[in-house]
Amino acid sequence: MSSGSQTSKTTEPGTTQATGVTGAPQAAGGRPGGGERGRTGFVAFVGAGPGDENLLTLRGADLLSRADVVVLDKDACGGLLRHCRQDVRVVDVSGDTGAVPLQAVQEAKAGGHVVRLCPGDPGFFSSVTDEVAACAKADIEFEIVPGVPPATAVLTYAGIAPAAGAPEFRVVDAAQVDDWSAHASSAGTLVIYNGVGEAVPIAKALVAAGRPDTTPVAVTQSGTTTEQYTVASTLGRLAADLKHAGMAEPAVIVIGDAVTARDKLSWFENKPLFGWRVLVPRTKEQAAGLSEQLRSYGAVPEEVPTISVEPPRTPQQMDRAIKGLVTGRYEWVAFTSANAVKAIREKFEEYGLDARAFAGLKVAAVGEATARALVEFGVKPDLVPVGDHSSEGLLAEWPPYDSMLDPINRVLLPRADIATETLIAGLTELGWECDDVTAYRTVRAAPPPAPIREAIKGGGFDAVLFTSSSTVRNLVGIAGKPHNVTVIAVIGPQTAKTAEEFGLRVDIMADSPSASALAAALAEYGAKQRQAALAAGDVPRRPSQTRRGARRRAK
Repeated sequence: MSSGSQTSKTTEPGTTQATGVTGAPQAAGGRPGGGERGRTGFVAFVGAGPGDENLLTLRGADLLSRADVVVLDKDACGGLLRHCRQDVRVVDVSGDTGAVPLQAVQEAKAGGHVVRLCPGDPGFFSSVTDEVAACAKADIEFEIVPGVPPATAVLTYAGIAPAAGAPEFRVVDAAQVDDWSAHASSAGTLVIYNGVGEAVPIAKALVAAGRPDTTPVAVTQSGTTTEQYTVASTLGRLAADLKHAGMAEPAVIVIGDAVTARDKLSWFENKPLFGWRVLVPRTKEQAAGLSEQLRSYGAVPEEVPTISVEPPRTPQQMDRAIKGLVTGRYEWVAFTSANAVKAIREKFEEYGLDARAFAGLKVAAVGEATARALVEFGVKPDLVPVGDHSSEGLLAEWPPYDSMLDPINRVLLPRADIATETLIAGLTELGWECDDVTAYRTVRAAPPPAPIREAIKGGGFDAVLFTSSSTVRNLVGIAGKPHNVTVIAVIGPQTAKTAEEFGLRVDIMADSPSASALAAALAEYGAKQRQAALAAGDVPRRPSQTRRGARRRAK
């Protein structure tokens, strides 16, 4: 939330006064309905919202998807680049609040589509006025896309109804206020941008000008993100309550009776894993769904790959397997991991084949994640174990070979080089012959950066999710053992046994062997811990806050 030249306030319900970029010419040249622009250059000033990436407007996401160039503060809005094409040109203006970079203007003049991402709403205390003027001067078509403003979104996420029952709702930029006495007589809600550094002097000025020192105040930092942190106080006690809070921008100060509803309306900060820093020792591809689920519980997931997947040392085995699959050598193909599906898919693409080559074959998948990878490939598996998602679970439901029903008794088993022999032995006992093919190799990943290793060993993580025995072995091998305050969650008994062999205390085991069930089990654990603290009259604290030397902040 950068300071700018615009001021905005509502002095009566339904009446807004504003000056600034809203007076600039809108979309010079015009594009009714937002249709295609052909080869005409264009700059869109898009409000990125208050912090939560999911609060970007549909119009903003659409413009990003078609942008040739994106100009943004990567530290603040970098996550929104996921909406862009892979070949988009990114111009990082972190710490620079000047005009649109010359190269972006030149790109627009050449017919390119440029998106300038602005924190919050471009019409609310934004610094893009000069940038808009630069586009108008260069006769470049532009559009200003509103964003969700922190003035309402941050309050809502903090459990504060922005203007419920209040006779007045004011939003001011602290950088533009010299005399706070004009705001002391208000009986409504006062929202202050860019004022956290002067929060205590502002409170004292309001009290000195006649506002009661018992007036409720809330200061929220990093609002709408999983790093959100709120200090609720009063004008009179704010100095003491902020003393050790370590507040910094971006932050919003809210003053007024609306703050008193926080106990009833707070929902975001009451999520079961709110603020928990959770280590996910998987690759980004494997961890995508798991990380998203953790975020829905309020956690801050950190993905640290512990293995690297590489092609087999010699490709001949896989080449013969693909030829046999196409020529009818197999009755079944059994996939024991999503990586095996990926390996076969890449080989198919290499030979110009697609999912139609599986016609007439029966396909088995060891679990839900592997089944999803097959469906994305265009193959619907015939067999997925209902209960135990493991080799044993697959064998329990695998039909024995019947020469009357099965014209071929051979199974293709593409798998990792370190896979167990359980499945092969079981299928052999059922009368099947297996072609055991190394589809990929798993090697230990490189150690994570030093800050991550220090956080793992020093208790900086609140929890770690182990989805296999190999993730336990490899994480300890590349980064060391997690600190004893860190909650250890495992996907099943075998993983628990491996963790205990490495001297780790297992706190949580999933009800069923899936990553989704593991994340849900951690959320249930977090909710119980929170409820127990509240029942005891204590302030809920994350595991990392209990280690010696951890900074403790009361909410």
